[in-house]
Amino acid sequence: MTRAALNDRLLAFGSPLALFLLWELAAKAGWIDTRFFPAPSAILVRMWALSASGELWVNLQASLWRLFAGFIVGGIPALVLGIAAGLSRPVRIAIDPLVSATYPIPKSAVFPLILLIFGLGEASKIVMVAMGVFYPVLINAQAGVANIDRIYMDVAKNFRASRWQLFRTVAIPGALPPILAGVKLGLGMGLILIAIAEMIGADSGIGYMIWNAWQILSVETMYVGLVVIALIGFALSLVTDELEKFLVPWKRARG
Repeated sequence: MTRAALNDRLLAFGSPLALFLLWELAAKAGWIDTRFFPAPSAILVRMWALSASGELWVNLQASLWRLFAGFIVGGIPALVLGIAAGLSRPVRIAIDPLVSATYPIPKSAVFPLILLIFGLGEASKIVMVAMGVFYPVLINAQAGVANIDRIYMDVAKNFRASRWQLFRTVAIPGALPPILAGVKLGLGMGLILIAIAEMIGADSGIGYMIWNAWQILSVETMYVGLVVIALIGFALSLVTDELEKFLVPWKRARG
């Protein structure tokens, strides 16, 4: 690892730690009301207790499973459809009005209808995540393919590349940076929506843990849930960044 990369990592990890340190000092000094903003040390103590009892791990496992399943259900069709729309003008013209009309609808507002259709089981939570993942991946995949330099498409056609070869060797590699950006956005949206879904219609998961803590006024447990969601988001961002470095080495070389 180069010195610049090491400095970047230290800055990325150091800024949250500095914020938590400032928060701890403010709580200890009485500058903030610890009834609503408990000190990070108190949150860590509560997190340790929830981990030791197994409650945290059960809820975390439930949320991660729903997030993974929803990402597969929503992400794969979105990727295929987005690349197809980028390659084919008729497909793009056909789906653009549908995407433009349905994308602005708040996904949380649709959740009661999802519950009505799919019930209170796992399917409703998975569909909720899939909806959040679908649009960022589709839009970014379509934009990525549409922005590929036309000369690469022409060369592939001159060599009589089949549609599958064009899809595999030109469209996907050329659109990978926007696709991965869409994956990162989709995972973040999925994480938000799974927390909302678990608050309303679940008996497990991090969102359920937060809502249940609010009902019994366990503020530290609420913050544990928020911290866990933040850590999951941070971890997913790191994973997608490393995946991009592996799959798109030419982008790093140009940077």
